[in-house]
Amino acid sequence: MDLLLNEQQRMLQAAMQDLLRRDFPKETLTAIDAGTADAADGWPALASTGALGSLVPERWGGVGGSFADAGVVFEELGKGPVPGPHFSSGVLAALLLQEGGGPEQQAERLPAIASGEAKFAVAVTEPEYGWDADDVQVRAERTADGYALSGVKLHIPDADAATHFLIAARTGAAAVGFFIVPADADGLSRRRVAGFSTGLGEVRLNAVAVGEDALLGGAADGWAAFERAALKAAAALSAYQVGGTESVFQMTLEYSRTRRQFQQPIGRFQRVQDHVIDIVNHLDAARWTTYEALWKLDTGRPAEASVRLAAALASEGYYLACNAAHDVHAGVGIVREYGLTLHTKMSRTLYHYLGGPRHHRRRLAAALGLQAE
Repeated sequence: MDLLLNEQQRMLQAAMQDLLRRDFPKETLTAIDAGTADAADGWPALASTGALGSLVPERWGGVGGSFADAGVVFEELGKGPVPGPHFSSGVLAALLLQEGGGPEQQAERLPAIASGEAKFAVAVTEPEYGWDADDVQVRAERTADGYALSGVKLHIPDADAATHFLIAARTGAAAVGFFIVPADADGLSRRRVAGFSTGLGEVRLNAVAVGEDALLGGAADGWAAFERAALKAAAALSAYQVGGTESVFQMTLEYSRTRRQFQQPIGRFQRVQDHVIDIVNHLDAARWTTYEALWKLDTGRPAEASVRLAAALASEGYYLACNAAHDVHAGVGIVREYGLTLHTKMSRTLYHYLGGPRHHRRRLAAALGLQAE
C-alpha cells in the first residue's frame, strides 16, 4: 500500500496551489469572511481547473479522476480554506446523482455540475438535526402532476449560492426520496444562517410543486443511494479538513518561531511545544487515515470502516487543532486579517457535516460488528 502522491497528483497539487495564490489569497478569503468580497467571483477560476468534475466521469463532461485525485484537490482547497459549493455540488451532489439518478437526470445535470454552470446543494438536515433517515420530516405529498414538498431544511451548506437543490423528503412512512428542485421554484425561500462558513442556510418549502421527473431515479426511497454517496463524499470532506489542519499547523509553527517573549522564541517553552505536538498528532492521524480511506475506495476494497475512522478523526482533529492554535497565538489569533479565525469558523461549520465524530464512531462500530446500528 503506497499512500504517497504520484507524479500526476503532484502536478495537480501544484496547479491547485497556484489557484489559491492567484485567486484565493488570504486577503481575499478574509474579505469574503467579512462580507466585503464575494466567493462567487472566484468560481469561474475554480471551475476552469476541472476540480468540480474530479469525480464526474468523462462521458458526462468530468475529469473522471480517482478518489485520491479528488483528495489532493480538496486538501489544497482546505488549506485556504476556500468557501463555496465546490464540495456540496462537485462531490456530494455529483456522487448522489451517480448513485441514485436516472440516465436522463445524469446526462442533464452532471455536465452542468462539472462545468460549474449549476451549483447544487444537498438538503438533508432539519431543525431536529441528524443524518439518519428517521431525522427527515419534510413531506412529499402526491399530486396529480407529481409532488408537493413542505417543511423546513436547516444548516444546509451553500444554500445561498445554489442554483438547484437535492432535497430529502419523506415519500412514505418508511421511505425518503430525493427531489431535484430549482432554487427559484415557487414556494421555496432561503436565508443565510449567520456565524458559519460555506453559506450555511435555512430552506423553507411551502407546497413546492415538482413533476414526476424531479424524483431522483424515480425511486420513492433513495436513502440507500444517499448513504453510498455520503460515505464516498465523507472521504473527500476529510481531505478538505486535513488541508485546513495542515494550514493551522504551519501558522502555529511559524508563530512559535517568530514570536518572542523573555528574549527567546515562545516555541522554546514547554507548554507551547505541547500545543504544537497536539496539532501534529491530530494532523497525522487525520491525514493517514484519510489517505487510506481514499486508497480503499479507489481499489474497490471494503472501505466503510476506514472512511468512518477518517471522518471522525479529521472532523475532531480540525476542531481541536484550532483550539490548540488559539492557545499558542493568544490575542493575535482572533484578528480576522491574521487568518486563523477562517479555520476556526470552518472547523466548527464542518464538524457535523455528513455526521459528527460520534455519528461516525457509532457507524464504525457497526461496520466492525461491534454493535448494531
